[in-house]
Amino acid sequence: MAPASHAPDSGAVPSPLSIPIFRAVWAANLAANLGGMIQSVGAAWTMVALAGSPQLVALVPVSISLPIVLLALLSGAVADNFNRRHVMLAAQGFLFCVSIGLALCSWFGLLSPWLLLGFTFLVGCGTALNSPSWHTSVSEMVPRAALHSAVALNSMAFNIARTLGPAIGGVIVATLGATAAFLVNAVSYFWLAAVLLRWRPATPERTTPREPIRAAMAAGVRYVAMSPHLTMVLGRTLLFGSGLAGVSALLPVIARDLMGGGPSTFGMMLGAFGLGAVGGAAASGRLRRRFSNETIVRLASLALVLSTAAVGVSRNMVFTLPALMLGGASWLLALSTFNATMQLAAPRWVVARALSVYQMCAFGGLAAGSWGFGWVAEHHGIVTAIFAAAGWQAVSALVGLRMPLPKVDDLNLDPLRDWREPETSVPVEPRSGPVVVLIEYRIAPGDVPAFLAAMSERRRVRRRDGAYGWSLLHDLSDAELWLERYHVPTWVDYVRHNQRRTHADAANFARILEYHRGEERPRVRRMLEVETGPPPRDTGPHELPGTV
Repeated sequence: MAPASHAPDSGAVPSPLSIPIFRAVWAANLAANLGGMIQSVGAAWTMVALAGSPQLVALVPVSISLPIVLLALLSGAVADNFNRRHVMLAAQGFLFCVSIGLALCSWFGLLSPWLLLGFTFLVGCGTALNSPSWHTSVSEMVPRAALHSAVALNSMAFNIARTLGPAIGGVIVATLGATAAFLVNAVSYFWLAAVLLRWRPATPERTTPREPIRAAMAAGVRYVAMSPHLTMVLGRTLLFGSGLAGVSALLPVIARDLMGGGPSTFGMMLGAFGLGAVGGAAASGRLRRRFSNETIVRLASLALVLSTAAVGVSRNMVFTLPALMLGGASWLLALSTFNATMQLAAPRWVVARALSVYQMCAFGGLAAGSWGFGWVAEHHGIVTAIFAAAGWQAVSALVGLRMPLPKVDDLNLDPLRDWREPETSVPVEPRSGPVVVLIEYRIAPGDVPAFLAAMSERRRVRRRDGAYGWSLLHDLSDAELWLERYHVPTWVDYVRHNQRRTHADAANFARILEYHRGEERPRVRRMLEVETGPPPRDTGPHELPGTV
């Protein structure tokens, strides 16, 4: 397979499926998703057979979601620092081994409720390792303008699998047993692994050493926490995901208790949800041309309220299946919008970690909602839990009035590439540090208020990109002299800090320069902190140092 390439970001937006590498990976991922859904049906119905408790049934999706919450940031740091193709191959191998182990335990009758949860937890660990690398690789396969469509197509692949997989899984479980479902899933990983082995994406040249994993994780959290447009998306994702869990986590119990059905009924209901999501993906392009991202998410939340309430009221598949289709379309439109917004709002050096935090919120919301609504179903009944979920989703829609999604389609987060590592008179190594930077500005008194406002944004950008101890100083002997000071741990961190500057940051830097007086640019002083060591030993009043 040829190295990855995609169309430039100009002219008509190409369909992602017209790009060979995206099409090949998309098809292979569809097969893997199909196997995963077949396994999910086997796991959920096995839990129904092993333990009839609604709360234990609801813990099956929790056990898959929880590792994504716990390991997402670590996986994101790995994806940003290592070859993403290799990471995805390792994840496929791990998932294959877990699926084989689950099938063997099922075949020999060794499964218990908690052992089953243990296996599904390991499936979640493999998914957590794979997911950031996969999602961030999409933007390497398609142009920026096609990213929304590519994300929607990925969700469509999952939901085609959700549509077909449960029906196939229900037939397999009903006729051949859960063991066969687990084996089918194990085989499904081979196609994706084969495509990844042939893919040779172009990898940018690394100009700095890899960040240590702990430092990379901290940098990712810091960047997201200090980016208001990202925290807005995360808050909305958490609310939406937790409300969505009310029906999705309890669907096996709804199929059994409200519909009076078995595995085939459960499969049909999952299929209806997936079919609706496929329809949502097909309609997403037209909707995005007519409505803003915020309008789409708000409408999706309201539609999910109606869908959830209808499932709680209905006792007939004729009404329940269309309601689930509406819920599936709403699910896809909202979550694909959140996902694409996160990718467009984070620069390449940290995009996997930003997506990891997003997944922590999405799956954390799903896990918390699954547990919470499972508890309500256990103690107050399944119908009460469903209506509680509908009410929570209504709150999610109302929050959009105060926390609208940011507009990021035109945000240019490509690196500026206008900074060069300076030469130094004092020899420095990558680990030399701490480094203290002083920048001198000459500001006219009349420009001080505007300068201070610009420096407030500068402070956020500096800290977001890895600086600490930032301060702004005013010289008492020279009214026009201002000094910006900040620290970075090492010289290589100083290099990284400056290479992270994006075109979106350029306006702030240019604005500050407008207020600087004089023909020369602001003077920059770069200094190493030096330890002086302990003071000399006190030798007493009658002795000189070094005498006996």
